[in-house]
Amino acid sequence: MPVTLRRIVIFMLGCTPVSLLIWGVFTQNLGGDPAKTIVLETGLWTLRFLLITLMVSPFVRYLKWRWLMTHRRMLGLFALFYGLLHLLAYYQFILGGNLAMFGSELVKRPYILVGAPALLILIALGITSTKGWMKRLGKRWQTLHRLVYLALILGWVHLFWQVRSSYYEAAFYGVIGVILLSFRLPQLWRFFQSRLRRHHASLKPH
Repeated sequence: MPVTLRRIVIFMLGCTPVSLLIWGVFTQNLGGDPAKTIVLETGLWTLRFLLITLMVSPFVRYLKWRWLMTHRRMLGLFALFYGLLHLLAYYQFILGGNLAMFGSELVKRPYILVGAPALLILIALGITSTKGWMKRLGKRWQTLHRLVYLALILGWVHLFWQVRSSYYEAAFYGVIGVILLSFRLPQLWRFFQSRLRRHHASLKPH
């Protein structure tokens, strides 16, 4: 399949969840609390696209699906897109467009404290995902983009903290996340070792 056609297909699939939510609004098919459904679904799709994005490297390495690398940035941007929709839905439907309520919401919903930094990381990664930023940041670009692992962990904790009945879905995403992170443990270990050696070298007297 040509690259352009693959991009169109991935873009259309990525837009499907938000399209279904919009359709659900017009058809009044989002359950008894449509606002809560929109907030929940946009948050879930943020985590799902984050997991899908992190699946690219293992698929390329072990299944040799190198064509996926071309589309990793788009998948990551969809995670950011749904994260921003999640924030907008929360602001509009939970806060009622009133930022003054944010403090009281932090007390009632402390899971926001882990969700907010996860979204900030995604915003930073989205802004710096272009080739221009890769050139500007050099080696620091890779270091910055390793924060995606932290965003995944924080995003999962954000979800898990909100569970009130069944933990099945949160546990399912948690298992996938652990598997994906385990693929990167050797790489992360080498990274931290190199950083530790540089730190020790900087402490030695010249």
